[in-house]
Amino acid sequence: MAVNVKTIVKDFELNVISGEKGLDRDVKNSQLTKPGIELAGLFDFFEHDRIQIFGSKEITFYGWLNDDDKEIRTEMLFDKRPPAFIFSKHVDIPEVFVRKGKDYGIPVLKSQLRTSELFSRLYQYLFAKLAPRTSIHGTLVDINGVGVLIRGESGIGKSEVALELVRRGHQLVADDRVDIYQKEKGTVIGEAPKLLKEHLEIRGIGIVNVVKLFGASAIKEDKTVMLIVELVHWDEEADYDRLGLDEHKETLFETPITMIKMPITAARSVPSLLEVAAMNARLKFMGVNMAEDFASSISREIDLKRKNKKK
Repeated sequence: MAVNVKTIVKDFELNVISGEKGLDRDVKNSQLTKPGIELAGLFDFFEHDRIQIFGSKEITFYGWLNDDDKEIRTEMLFDKRPPAFIFSKHVDIPEVFVRKGKDYGIPVLKSQLRTSELFSRLYQYLFAKLAPRTSIHGTLVDINGVGVLIRGESGIGKSEVALELVRRGHQLVADDRVDIYQKEKGTVIGEAPKLLKEHLEIRGIGIVNVVKLFGASAIKEDKTVMLIVELVHWDEEADYDRLGLDEHKETLFETPITMIKMPITAARSVPSLLEVAAMNARLKFMGVNMAEDFASSISREIDLKRKNKKK
């Protein structure tokens, strides 16, 4: 996985000060570095494959160096050929960096963000772009803040259900194919492939653009997958969970996610059932388990009747 510097420049609205020839250079490491000991002359631990961030502290120290040391240290930084140098908002870029950027073809960039914000946002951006990914068949929707991944065999009606949910005010993330990656253990993010973003495939109608139909608020760029719902055809012989006490998990990457099987028939309103499933999942995240509360109420009632009988 890699993202080129030109894409970062566009997404972060960076000004290219020097080294335009290197805008096609690839960034393969999500980690960032603020050169410190390197400016003092120690390059034994220099992470040359990372974007180098310069803030007020780095430039203040750099300003204490004499002209010869500035030239030498800057030459050493560029000689390691990092992907790019980015200077934060209130930092003046030394002339030697502009010159070396042109000589080496390494981008020297200027941000309008403060150092801490630049570092934080750029790290999260690179982590998301460079994280290992996989694609799964399904439809991802945001239902009242809960990311629900709808799965099921082809033709079972996932896209039609998503269309009705969007019509009710919920948001579509991805249809047919969902690209997922693990942001951290416990958090799996889903998003749409670039070509499929904003679109739904409705059999008998074709491809529809939900933004043009329902407005920009009908789409969400990405969403944490919090619940997996497997749509299955109703089977009279199958034993379905009626109380919701048996919680099943499916692991995506290293993250276990609650998974439920939802049998469907012509008489069942699947969008309504999904709304309830999402609200129920949200309550569980808040520590409220309605199935367990119901089972506890029954147990208390049984215990109370037993005690009354003994009397």
